[in-house]
Amino acid sequence: MTPTLVLLIIAIYSVILFYIAFRTGKNESNANFFVAKKQSPWLVVAYGMIGASLSGVTFMSVPGWVGTTHFKYLMVVFGYLIGYAVIALVLMPLYYRLNLITIYTYLEQRFGKWSHKTGSFFFILSRTIGASFRIFLVVHVLQIFVFDAWNVPFVVTIAIFLALVILYTYRGGIKTIIWTDTLQTTFMLLAVVISIYLIISEMNISFSQLISQVWNSDLSQVIDTDVNSRQYYWKQIISGAFIAIAMTGLDQEMMQKNLSIRTLKDAQKNMFSFSIALLFVNLMFLFLGAALFLLVESKGIAMPKNSDDLFPMIAINYLSPLAGIIFIIGLISAAYPSADGALTSLTTAFSIDFLKIDKNEKLSEAQAQKIRHRVHLIFALILFAIIYIFSLINDRAVIDKLFTVAGYTYGPLLGLFAFGILTKRKVKDTIVPFIAIISPIVCYFLSEFSVQLLNGYKIGFELLLINGLITFLGLYFISKK
Repeated sequence: MTPTLVLLIIAIYSVILFYIAFRTGKNESNANFFVAKKQSPWLVVAYGMIGASLSGVTFMSVPGWVGTTHFKYLMVVFGYLIGYAVIALVLMPLYYRLNLITIYTYLEQRFGKWSHKTGSFFFILSRTIGASFRIFLVVHVLQIFVFDAWNVPFVVTIAIFLALVILYTYRGGIKTIIWTDTLQTTFMLLAVVISIYLIISEMNISFSQLISQVWNSDLSQVIDTDVNSRQYYWKQIISGAFIAIAMTGLDQEMMQKNLSIRTLKDAQKNMFSFSIALLFVNLMFLFLGAALFLLVESKGIAMPKNSDDLFPMIAINYLSPLAGIIFIIGLISAAYPSADGALTSLTTAFSIDFLKIDKNEKLSEAQAQKIRHRVHLIFALILFAIIYIFSLINDRAVIDKLFTVAGYTYGPLLGLFAFGILTKRKVKDTIVPFIAIISPIVCYFLSEFSVQLLNGYKIGFELLLINGLITFLGLYFISKK
């Protein structure tokens, strides 16, 4: 697999994306960009959201996790099903009843402008850092296997990738992304299926024999009954439910696609269909991970230092050239949704929540589009700068920590929305930003010192729930009937 071949694959894939963007972005308007004129087919959205929810981090990390956590991550995925049900039955009716473009507008109607801007700011902060991290991982792999061969600086590689994303999302926005997501989901799933087939061929066994080997190995362990373990099964299920609520139901990028569907009933169909499909897709990734570890064991292959590198190492160095090609296609398919969805949702959140271009009657459609274009480009430059900073840090442990810290910002969103929906109390709106800042800081220290503070108990995914609870209590103390 030569760098030229990989570059050709990327070029062909990008041409297909541009064709879709051209077709969907013909009638450019703000209504198309933000909510696709509420004409998106629910089944297309559901299918595309699979790829959007599985980033390049998932594509490389989940198979690698099998070595240490086995199939225990599946308990988190079962928790997702509960969370998605809450989104469909509680949050979506609220969003559709209020006819929202950004979901954080609800906070203004419920609490006031400072709460509104706090919610949107925390989303922008989290999505900017999170998307940059995911893009960095993928672009870093492409740099090693493609662009280093021609001595292209990493900064140029970043610029090329983001330029492609800007060009095909610039006009069509969410309407373009909904259709490109279907392409990306298809290629990502094909990459997993074909990779499993190639591993079976390399091990010279049948598919049923591979299933038997996985089932009889420790890798297939799903339930952890140790209460103090990070993977304790009830902890995983409950955490998974709240992760889904916070990182899908309270995330503008994910909800913007749902809000582009014509009716609430269709949007609920989309969410339930997507949640069931995601269960089987995650099972496929875990099964791929188990197959990779069994291949390593059977062939006596040395494990990479970082488990995230296992899939690319096997695909590119130990299987047929086709495996390397398939891996690159799958990786690109995982990379584009991380960038295009983030860029579009960031543009939407800032344009609506901070600039309020949808309510400014003095702006013509053309003037509003011009402002939106500028915001789009500015956020692309911000992503570029953060990815470049990650490359200068060049320390995976530090970057992982930054990504984890970005995840803390969903806790205040969970607390804000929960307080708004579950109570009828009024808060002191000007103090809300301080509550939202304090909560993640407290959670960070709890996470770092949980073993010492909680008699050996290790906080895992449930940190999100704790974060939301602290925010909820803080809001209660600054509220009145």
